[in-house]
Amino acid sequence: MKHNIKATNTFLTPALTEYLEKKLARLDKFISPEDMEATMCYAEIGKSSKHHKNGDIFVAEYNIFVGGKGLRAKKEEFDLYSAIDLVTDEMENELRSYKTKKVSLIRRGGAKIKELIRGFYGK
Repeated sequence: MKHNIKATNTFLTPALTEYLEKKLARLDKFISPEDMEATMCYAEIGKSSKHHKNGDIFVAEYNIFVGGKGLRAKKEEFDLYSAIDLVTDEMENELRSYKTKKVSLIRRGGAKIKELIRGFYGK
């Protein structure tokens, strides 16, 4: 999966980039090998704004385009690393749901074809 990382209102350090790439690599197992090359992930991390009354609020957001469908996850936290962890977990659930729907659609189609063939040749 190809990915593009963007930092908003903060600096993208090498340690942060390495941590984010490790988390994005965890999502590869939910994407089929056929779709792996065409899948694009846009990751945006940073502060939600430059002013807050109490402390900083960090935002992590993933937009993944797989198989012509766009999946999105966004989380806000007081710590950037915990925001990345939470958004990765949410995107994992989104990808798992997408993969399950895709597989069940293929199985239902195969069952319909089998039923149609049995109708032609009898039982």
